[in-house]
Amino acid sequence: MFTGIVQGTAKIVSMDRKTQFQTHIIEFPQGLSEGLTLGASVAHNGCCLTVTQIDGQRAAFDLMQETLAVTNLGALQVGDEVNIERAAKFGDEIGGHSMSGHISDMATLVEIIESEHNKTLWFELPTDSMKYVLTKGYIGLDGCSLTIGQVEKNRFNVHLIPETLQRTLFGRRQVGDKVNVEYDPQTQAIIDTVERVLMAKFGDK
Repeated sequence: MFTGIVQGTAKIVSMDRKTQFQTHIIEFPQGLSEGLTLGASVAHNGCCLTVTQIDGQRAAFDLMQETLAVTNLGALQVGDEVNIERAAKFGDEIGGHSMSGHISDMATLVEIIESEHNKTLWFELPTDSMKYVLTKGYIGLDGCSLTIGQVEKNRFNVHLIPETLQRTLFGRRQVGDKVNVEYDPQTQAIIDTVERVLMAKFGDK
């Protein structure tokens, strides 16, 4: 489990591409690899990956076909960076919201509005997915737990403070970039349950 509080960014220093499979090695910032063990979970842009090798500040992770196809990790190159979060431990402060590290969609950054002290980012999603996007609700974007601002048709925005812009990739994101999306699991469960109940009761009427 993750909390959506990104701890920093890590650079991809090596990549081994195979057919429908990929291994990449990241170099952790000082201190963030402390206590890391084989089999541990680390979120990369919100996607839960498993440590397969450790060499000092560097660790290797395997990415399967599904991960490469449905997340923005499949487009990464050596030298790119990812938002990282170590898995939560019992007793940790939950500063964001509960996140599983399972990516549901990718959203496209379509507009950036900058002001003196913050930045507003507008994202676009497939229309069918917007049912999970509620004003003032939670959403995970590239592993960051964020509060949804405005919602308009198949677009929504988030407001980012300087700390988030400095600590994560959002300070460098450009229009056209794809970000990984994890919907708030409680919101998703409620909406999916209501839909199933209504469908069972009324069918297609």
